[in-house]
Amino acid sequence: MARACILVLPIRVVAIGVAAIGLFASCDARPRQPNVLLILADDLGWNDVGYHGSEIRTPHLDALATEGVRLESFYVQPYCSATRAALLTGRYPMRMGLQKGLIRPWEKDGLPLEERTLAEALKGAGYATAVLGKWHLGAAREAYLPLWRGFDHHYGHYNGAIDYFTHELYGGLDWHRNGIAVDEEGYATDLLADEAVRWIRRVDPGRPFFLYLAFNAPHSPLQAPDVQRDRYPEIDDPRRRTYAAMVSALDDGVGRIVAALEEDGRLDDTIVVFASDNGGHPKAEGDNTPLRGQKGNAYEGGIRVPAFVSWRGRLPAGRVTNVPIHVVDLYPTLLRLAGVSTEQTLPVDGRDMWPALAGPGDDPLDRSELLLDISLGRGAIRDGEWKLLVLNRDTPSEVSELYRLSNDPIESRNLAGQRPDVVERLR
Repeated sequence: MARACILVLPIRVVAIGVAAIGLFASCDARPRQPNVLLILADDLGWNDVGYHGSEIRTPHLDALATEGVRLESFYVQPYCSATRAALLTGRYPMRMGLQKGLIRPWEKDGLPLEERTLAEALKGAGYATAVLGKWHLGAAREAYLPLWRGFDHHYGHYNGAIDYFTHELYGGLDWHRNGIAVDEEGYATDLLADEAVRWIRRVDPGRPFFLYLAFNAPHSPLQAPDVQRDRYPEIDDPRRRTYAAMVSALDDGVGRIVAALEEDGRLDDTIVVFASDNGGHPKAEGDNTPLRGQKGNAYEGGIRVPAFVSWRGRLPAGRVTNVPIHVVDLYPTLLRLAGVSTEQTLPVDGRDMWPALAGPGDDPLDRSELLLDISLGRGAIRDGEWKLLVLNRDTPSEVSELYRLSNDPIESRNLAGQRPDVVERLR
């Protein structure tokens, strides 16, 4: 029986070819500009990757992290749509009305159309562009959809929390290829990884690519193939066992993609960036140990996530940096590496993080603070070693919490009463 689609739009897929005549010509047909593989997990906790000591085995992510630079103070937003907006624009989401966190299927807004996306900027420089997986930046209007935001190709879902096997949300199908709803069999994580391999192999090897792979794993609902769950007989809790299986499926997919790049001789020309869109949620089996907090709040467990950048032969293997870096910093960094200007009408909040990646020191980026959260009734900011959270903001019950992260990364000692000068400055 046919299933209803959540979104029905009169979408015409228009293939727009971008000529690259002479731009990337070389004797070995390798692009002068680096390929970019940007992988975003969904609700992955700090302690849900092997290289952080998790019981969940992630050998492919661990290998990439070991070959590259681990970002141990990498910040995102408390919720998914806000992080995705920041990632694709290099601008804080509160600038565009998306600090609320997520765009729900029935809402009429989306990433504002005046924003320049990373895909648009790279496409203008000759890149082939694709987004696979979760979009979550608006679907109420055709103009909000990926093919109208700089991506040549899209495959996956527009919203979040879909069923991994039926690809349904609220009883309707939310699975699309280039604007057309498609009813396919298969586990979503596996389908996305397979599509990534196919797309990479279709791209002209003489042309650089930007692939934004936004897995929905391990976001709820907790669903995994039996073959993945069987890997973890030692985990007694069936929910945590399923969650571990979901992370392993994501890791397997990353392994297949990296293997394809290696086989095609493209891995050395590819920057691989990995992060989660926010911290894990304990009710969905995410584990942020030892950090305090969870998805939805601005404690470290909600906004400081596993992340790394790997570029074989260009970045020092095994490097770990504790420089505070924000997801907005990816935008100017990747554009600079691609030779694309960041000059634009709307101001860019991100900073080029290449010095923190390439080393040798842990010099801070060229800014004085990181704006971590401003939303209804609360805010959070980090300046050097200090972090201020304001709860119940602008009400009689307003509370300030001040932490010195350099010696208290788990936010256990509120120093607001002892350092009112710092509270006032950051407030």
